[in-house]
Amino acid sequence: MSEALRPLRRNEIRQQNEALILQAAEKVFAEAGFGGATMQLIADVAGLPKANLHYYFATKEELYRKVVSNIFDIWLHAAESMDNAPGPVEGIGAYIDAKMEISRRHPDGSKVWASEVMHGAPVIQDYLETTLRDWTAGRAALIQGWIDAGKMAPVNPDHLLYMLWAATQHYADFGHQIETLNGGPLTDTQWREAKDSVKAMILRGIGAI
Repeated sequence: MSEALRPLRRNEIRQQNEALILQAAEKVFAEAGFGGATMQLIADVAGLPKANLHYYFATKEELYRKVVSNIFDIWLHAAESMDNAPGPVEGIGAYIDAKMEISRRHPDGSKVWASEVMHGAPVIQDYLETTLRDWTAGRAALIQGWIDAGKMAPVNPDHLLYMLWAATQHYADFGHQIETLNGGPLTDTQWREAKDSVKAMILRGIGAI
């Protein structure tokens, strides 16, 4: 291997190991919580030596915060569908689609976030008071603009956002309950039906359709 290719290869290995560690950490934190999780358990699930975890993440809290910020960054990207949308049908509809797809593909990350908040956000309170608060204010202003333009009913934007989060993240946070009632995991067709149902109920409820 040439000298020029070695740094590229090392970077690829680093990215692969970090992705493996984060995936394992999501699972362990979702099942055991921050207090019950250990770096050794995460290393075992990842199939890596414990020393490798400490090479990439010095402490359990650092790894935990990375897991939490990772799922939030994914949610932030999903919200971009609202930013340039002409109205709530397109914007909120696309946001629901994206959020439910995240619940399908990243259920453990959502569960970690939910558990952290339900316990008073002892590790990420600063994140809630800054990044999440600013993000929520921006989306609320966008929704208020649609209300002022007569494109939807005059509802409280904050409470609409809370409802959107509850409806979409339910499919991750209470996935076991849904699978039990459904007799197994939702199929592709059932996921499409779920998305369409949630969109129809919310968009009709806010007078957008």
